[in-house]
Amino acid sequence: MSQRPISAVPRGVLALLALGLAGQIALKASAPPPRAAAEDLGPAPSIAALRLASFGDPVALAKALMLYLQAFDYQSGSKVPYRDLDYGRLEGWLARILELDPRGQYPLLAASRLYAEVPVEAKQRSMLEFIYRQFLLDPNRRWPWLAHATALSKHRLKDLPLARRYAAAIQSHATADDVPLWAKQMEIFILEDMNELQTARIMIGGYIQSGKVKDLAEFRFLNESLKRLEARTVKDGGKAE
Repeated sequence: MSQRPISAVPRGVLALLALGLAGQIALKASAPPPRAAAEDLGPAPSIAALRLASFGDPVALAKALMLYLQAFDYQSGSKVPYRDLDYGRLEGWLARILELDPRGQYPLLAASRLYAEVPVEAKQRSMLEFIYRQFLLDPNRRWPWLAHATALSKHRLKDLPLARRYAAAIQSHATADDVPLWAKQMEIFILEDMNELQTARIMIGGYIQSGKVKDLAEFRFLNESLKRLEARTVKDGGKAE
């Protein structure tokens, strides 16, 4: 079958083709960029399905899933703000990743440093509670993230009772020798901020008398803190509680 040269096509037809092509280009250029919706983050698969998909290497799969999750706000050239994500589903993914790799720290780092710092209080509180629940599963390794959650509760949310709850959990459950004393003492200084001086004094006295404080600088710091609290109690006439 012979092909006709383009010169044989009527000029009117060529003009229509050119106009149509130009219209398509203009329409494409004027269209808004594709947007990824926050709700596109689906529910996390079951742990059984994930273990099957890991082919015997759950840690590698956990790392890959964490990369996928953290990059979820960049899809099709658009950005979904973290604050718009469905936090119920987000927590489900983080929990699954931790189930695949219980020793992994990155999911809780992202939870405390990224997802818990969005400017939406309800979502902040939800993520802080997620960190607290995960801490209780492995306190001696996961205490740093609850310590950060304590600081967020105190300074960002201005919720001292919540900060005390988290700090008390660290003091009670993070019992390993390598957990630093400052982390175990967070509750004391939150109590001072809450003006519960007598309770703070009792806790500091307990630390001093326990014999667990081996560092001389830490011992002096606690002793000076105790003296400061005693002075405040006298100044307040013993009515601080």
